[in-house]
Amino acid sequence: MEIRAAGPGNVEAAVALHDALVPYLVITRSALARRLAGPAVPGRGVLAALDNGELVGWAQADLIGGSVPLDGELRLLVRPEYRGRGIGTKLLEATHADLRAAGATSARVFADPSSVEWAARFGYRQTRQVHYSGIDPRKAPDLPEVPSRVELVALTDVDPRMLYAADEVAQRTKPGDAKISSRPYDDWLAEIWNSPDLIRTVSAAAVYDGQIVAFTRSHGDDAKIWSRMTSTMPEYRGRGLAKLVKTAALQRAGGAGIQGAYTANYDGNAPMLAVNEWLGYQRIATHAVLICPL
Repeated sequence: MEIRAAGPGNVEAAVALHDALVPYLVITRSALARRLAGPAVPGRGVLAALDNGELVGWAQADLIGGSVPLDGELRLLVRPEYRGRGIGTKLLEATHADLRAAGATSARVFADPSSVEWAARFGYRQTRQVHYSGIDPRKAPDLPEVPSRVELVALTDVDPRMLYAADEVAQRTKPGDAKISSRPYDDWLAEIWNSPDLIRTVSAAAVYDGQIVAFTRSHGDDAKIWSRMTSTMPEYRGRGLAKLVKTAALQRAGGAGIQGAYTANYDGNAPMLAVNEWLGYQRIATHAVLICPL
């Protein structure tokens, strides 16, 4: 058994592992290849566990941009037949060390309920639940009526600084455990706008009076997408704008031949859960949200 830093040669096996264990997370080859081809950055380590060259485990660390104090998050997967051999422990300890080196004060993970007791040994405690849902976008409902003076556009027709301004508000006001203040524009531009898995043609924004008042970002490939962020600006909530942009994005995805669309919501986010239910999303899985001080 070998545990080492993942490299570009692990992309195909890593995507296959994710698709087998957590297909609703929508890991794309393009985004993963770019990440693994780049230089090592503290707090963004990626580890592979290999048995005779076969990928059997995976751990990935990230920093929650703009969080104060700085929070980290991670994903950890081990093939079922390899569990109970200490692989997960080694991957977790190495990922914690990476996050500490970057200055993170806590680690967050979305975990299958069966692993909650195991994670508690390392100091994790559950704060809430997150629900994963999916839909075939070709079955999206009809577009709701667009309000007067609201323009519905794809992100291909949006100035990135407009989306950045809206995303800053969205991050500060979204449900969650991390306290997010602000993220530098250049960092956001590189990680979000220029991410190879952001599909601007199947992402949508509602523009009113020259400002984005609601938007949804679709990340993925030509087979499936992930709704990574959907938000309405606080003063415009309760007017059906989230439903509008999400319907538009799903219709664009269905028209492009994409067959799967996935999303996740905290259990306390009743408005967005209601929107997704109206859209026809079906619940796939529920994970525990676990936090550990570092």
